Amino acid sequence: MFLTKKHLSRRTMLRGAGAAIGLPLLDAMIPAGTALAATAAAPRKRLGFVYFAHGAVQRFWQPEQIGRDFQFTHILKPLESLRQHVTVVSGLRNKGAENSPAPHFTTEVSWLTCVGRNGRTPGGELGISVDQHAAKHIGQDTPLPSLELCTEPGGYSSLAYRTPVQQLEMESNPRKVFYKLFGQGDTRDQRHEIVQTTGSLLDYVKEAADSLYKDLDAADCNIVKDYLESVRESERRVQKMKAAEGQNLELPEAPLGAPDDFTELLDVQFELLALAFQTDQTRIATFRMCNEVSMRVYNWLGVSEAFHPLSHHGEDVEKIQRLLRVQVYHTERFAKFAKRLAAIRDGENSLLDNSAILFGSNMANSDLHDADPVPSLILGRAAGAIKGNQHLHYPQSTPHANLLVTLAQRVGVPLEKMADSTGVLSEV
Repeated sequence: MFLTKKHLSRRTMLRGAGAAIGLPLLDAMIPAGTALAATAAAPRKRLGFVYFAHGAVQRFWQPEQIGRDFQFTHILKPLESLRQHVTVVSGLRNKGAENSPAPHFTTEVSWLTCVGRNGRTPGGELGISVDQHAAKHIGQDTPLPSLELCTEPGGYSSLAYRTPVQQLEMESNPRKVFYKLFGQGDTRDQRHEIVQTTGSLLDYVKEAADSLYKDLDAADCNIVKDYLESVRESERRVQKMKAAEGQNLELPEAPLGAPDDFTELLDVQFELLALAFQTDQTRIATFRMCNEVSMRVYNWLGVSEAFHPLSHHGEDVEKIQRLLRVQVYHTERFAKFAKRLAAIRDGENSLLDNSAILFGSNMANSDLHDADPVPSLILGRAAGAIKGNQHLHYPQSTPHANLLVTLAQRVGVPLEKMADSTGVLSEV
């Protein structure tokens, strides 16, 4: 047999003057005649954690039916078309988020550590977050062991803890995220030039891309062209947001009912996360969609109250209806991201097939600040390690840490125990 196709390393990058862009998985990266499991095409599992603040109204989140083919509730409805990739997990309790004089602070820091802290200021030990356990085991083969994103700077804390006393800062600026992923200049001056340019980063690697096309078949060429177009679109959106920053300083607050740019910010951060996974820049990510105690007003949804006061609804029916608009909106943005992953080829599967992403909050009833049961949904199949299309309801007070250990193991992390975990959720 004659093998004429040129083989590319999985780490092949398009390089130009001060820029380097990773590539998605191509057929040319798979050595001909080798076993799939031993090649670059073997599934590389991604692990993600997407957090929304202030919990969820349980009766509109948790399905009534248990097992397969459950009915999607009002808040989860935007994910229904991805049923085969959805696992709702109910009945979990996070003791680490309880009994704190600063519940919103503890809620954030304990979601992925399951270890709480009394007080608001840094200091004192927490726990290593599950994403960082994963970063130590499956994140060392990628340029970024993990990626931490948010939309609102500051907040009470981070979701990610490398050590019990060292948190990882979450980045809210898409421009900084973009250049963290793609602006890998050889020198500080080159990186500075890229960040300041108003042109396209792709202009720096055009010659390398044109050269690469000569070595690829038509299918791989199309994959690369589609991918670079996604990079260009993300770059355009980031630059547009950057250009608007100075203008926004001169404008008054938007009147009630006028849209703001929060949707664009969420979408571009999600798109950058998808690109990071697609190019194997990282396999571990956390994304906080909004801060605890967020005072954002979702006026484009017809909601005039700030998010945090609205979450203290006092069982007022009208306030709950407005709160539901916000919670459904968050799911809609997440669902758009999920569909993007489903559309990206990753070896023989989609990127969604090879991912496991926890979508949830660390607060049950926001009006009471409790953490039992916490709303949790798994998106993705982890390359067949997660069944999907299930609503699993566990006995009351089953440790949330059990779910975190389970997710870690499903993507190949040898984590046996963390915090108050008592085992794995084998049904997942």
